[in-house]
Amino acid sequence: MEFDTITAISTPMGEGAIAIVRLSGDEALAIADKIYKGRSAKRLSEVASHTIHYGHLIDPKTEKVVEEVMISVMRGPKTFTREDVVEINCHGGLVSVNRVLQLVLANGARLAEPGEFTKRAFLNGRIDLSQAEAVMDLIRAKTDRAMNVALGQMEGRLSKLIRALRQEILETLAHVEVNIDYPEYDDVEEMTHGIFMERASHVKSELERLLRTSEQGKILREGLSTVIIGRPNVGKSSLLNSLVHENKAIVTDIPGTTRDVIEEYVNVRGVPLRLLDTAGIRETEDIVERIGVERSRAVLKEADLILLVLNNSDELTVEDEQLFQITEDMDVIVIINKMDLPSKINIDKVKELAKERPIVTTSLLEDQGVDELEEAISSLFFAGSLEAGDMTYVSNSRHIALISQALNAITDAMEAIEAGTPIDLVQIDFTRTWELLGEIIGDSVHESLIDQLFSQFCLGK
Repeated sequence: MEFDTITAISTPMGEGAIAIVRLSGDEALAIADKIYKGRSAKRLSEVASHTIHYGHLIDPKTEKVVEEVMISVMRGPKTFTREDVVEINCHGGLVSVNRVLQLVLANGARLAEPGEFTKRAFLNGRIDLSQAEAVMDLIRAKTDRAMNVALGQMEGRLSKLIRALRQEILETLAHVEVNIDYPEYDDVEEMTHGIFMERASHVKSELERLLRTSEQGKILREGLSTVIIGRPNVGKSSLLNSLVHENKAIVTDIPGTTRDVIEEYVNVRGVPLRLLDTAGIRETEDIVERIGVERSRAVLKEADLILLVLNNSDELTVEDEQLFQITEDMDVIVIINKMDLPSKINIDKVKELAKERPIVTTSLLEDQGVDELEEAISSLFFAGSLEAGDMTYVSNSRHIALISQALNAITDAMEAIEAGTPIDLVQIDFTRTWELLGEIIGDSVHESLIDQLFSQFCLGK
């Protein structure tokens, strides 16, 4: 394919020390030469690759200086896009970086679409589709663990495993085809049901192993939607503030202070939580508070984790017991707060209602019990099993769906083998497995899906 030369601002908008405007394409150096004037008589198209040069940007129409810059020159194919790349480092700030961008656009470049630089890296064979998606995961990572998983995928850890499985399937299919097309060849081993089953079993076990990591991987990528619930004035907002380590929510002794759902992201022992503080769930005549209570009930349905807060200084109420009932089939950590006050709560009754789910005691006023709560959250979902740095984690919903479909296809093939179905018919499901795995790395994927995936990227990436 022929590509024109694209450009975009590759650093966040706003005030800063440095901003970068990136160009990629066959005309990147020619466009830069039109507007750049350095101390050396050499044009940028004449300098060595992967070098940086000081000078000024000049508007060719007015001959006026636009900016003082450092320009990096990188020639393809040894670049991210495998095209000629020029990066203009200018002063940070809305006005300065926009002036540079407009000057580049006026001299022949086109504004890049979201994710177009990474898309070109994929289309030019620099990375496969799963690695391209890992670039966005890396940018959006909210914890060190999530970043490590994204780095592993970006370096091709998942791609290598998928390619190895596809090669194994391909060799098996080729063996079957040779047996069918050249039955007279005695030196070619016959593909028996036993050999086919052995190879299919190995592929299946690898796919199952990948899916076992998918729950943890998806949590690291997307975060746990965590909802704090409880009656009014039990300490829900105090809990949010303790986990965020900042006073984000208003805390008073007046019941019904929180009228809406408050959302914050927090890193708990490497687990990213999308933390939602809800209005206290109770019957109320206050119209605004009632709307908040309804919103609280709504977010419960989409939660991955519930932090159910109880008041140690109050007896259990019917409303408390109802909260246990509506979260019966969910992952719940029970928090008994206000342990600094005289205890009136029936601990045995709480244990009975919790049904072996974790119970943590806290005094958020005195900042006690928060470490134990963080440990309970981490243990509930990971139990220390995420420490193996050499493991391949599947975190992308698209990849998980494709691996699940591939697992179903290979299972169908194995069931057909057990039923004594002829090999040439069994290979249909085996071929389907190969195609589904190819969609993960982009070897067999529709163009519209590629466009959709890269449209989710930020501009300039």
